[in-house]
Amino acid sequence: MDEYCPMMLRESRRMYLVGARYIPDEYEMPVLDDLSGFEFEDLMEDVFRNLGYENVRQASRTADEGRDVLMEEVVDGTRRAVIVECKHTDTVGRPVVQKLHSAIATFDFDGPKRGIAVTTGRFTTPAQEYSNRLRENGDPHPIELLDGQDLREIADEIGLDLYNGRIEILCEETLRPYDPAASVSAPVTAAFRDIENIAAADLPSPQSRVTFRPVVAITADTNAIFETSVGVIHRINDRTRVVVHADRGHPEVADDAVATLVAENLHATVTLDEDRVQDVFDTVDERRFGQTQTEYKEWAVDRLREYHTTSVTYTGDNNVTYTKTCEPNLSDISVQSIEPVYLPEVRQTTALGDYSYPYEYYAAGPSRVTIEDGIHRCVHCDTSGDDTEYTYCANCGAIACNSHIKTERLEQAPVCTGCAVTERFALKTKYFYDEENLETFRDEYAQMPIHEKAMENTPLVGAVVVTALLLLGGILLASGVI
Repeated sequence: MDEYCPMMLRESRRMYLVGARYIPDEYEMPVLDDLSGFEFEDLMEDVFRNLGYENVRQASRTADEGRDVLMEEVVDGTRRAVIVECKHTDTVGRPVVQKLHSAIATFDFDGPKRGIAVTTGRFTTPAQEYSNRLRENGDPHPIELLDGQDLREIADEIGLDLYNGRIEILCEETLRPYDPAASVSAPVTAAFRDIENIAAADLPSPQSRVTFRPVVAITADTNAIFETSVGVIHRINDRTRVVVHADRGHPEVADDAVATLVAENLHATVTLDEDRVQDVFDTVDERRFGQTQTEYKEWAVDRLREYHTTSVTYTGDNNVTYTKTCEPNLSDISVQSIEPVYLPEVRQTTALGDYSYPYEYYAAGPSRVTIEDGIHRCVHCDTSGDDTEYTYCANCGAIACNSHIKTERLEQAPVCTGCAVTERFALKTKYFYDEENLETFRDEYAQMPIHEKAMENTPLVGAVVVTALLLLGGILLASGVI
């Protein structure tokens, strides 16, 4: 992980990007003035997470012993704890840095440790000298100082707007929109496999559209203890991963199937290359993340508080039964990670005859979660689902259920009731592709001997034979022959 050196940052360019404007270095701008101290800590938590630190979380907001943000980094294969002190003040003096050094020394971590002191203002000369001396003397707990000017440089790096503390989510990673080992149309081909009367080789190439939808995977720890005069009545010790649809508007928790798809494939993301994707799909659409990391974090914390809130019944020392609502505090929930990623939503439409069949799904390489299956759906009724037999009508392109599929009399092939031309022969309805086939069969029917005509309605012939046999038997019985 790259480490920010304050001296290097100060010696870099003389203009700093803030929001959409360049602000001269000598201009004394109020940085994040509207934020409270707690809000500044929230912001810095997101900043460090964006810089690549791991397991970023806040210490308790009461009696924090000089530790505002706790996190970890891996340097040359060694995991190191990083303790951060946040000061939303004009100046930070030596005592604050000394206090942080003591907090680092007493922090329980099995490995090397260092500190970062960060402020929206500046550090006094004694504070800088103290930090420099720790580094020069090879102290095992060095402290890095980040002031307001350094924050401006970092803002440019991660898309932080210093005017309002918003961090734009800039994501270049996506789950795979298709399986690189197969064709883009492979999911459609697979969906058609159990449709009767059509082979994969006869399918035209579907029109394909991919929409890269933003999602965030949020991991949070909830640790809370609820006590009364009788002792502990409820505990929460839970780690939760929530996958959230992050389109513009209100965030929405993904259903279990989608959440599993995202969680199981976060390790196999690829860089979103629009040019390459456009070579594969007919239409490509990329959606923006609707909110900032801070807003997603706050939203997730609110949802988790609601999720973990419960009523607990207990008996007091006076033998009276009480009911207490146990709701975690904000400080009980620590967001460990916010992982943005694009989730490809693929819609492929296959045109067959007079009909078009959509097949829409969320993709992650060879894995997918179906959103809409227009292939396993009868075009003539509400029958749908892959637990029913469907047959393709080559005459009009319809896919229909058994109730709406008949056998064409002349061709002896499936034809749907929606396009078939019908006429009764031997009191039985016959189905034809078109008027031409009907006319051809009329001519054939006219040339048939009477017994062949009768066989056009085999159930009727069977009923007549049975009736005749019964009558004959009755006559023979009545005459005493049998």
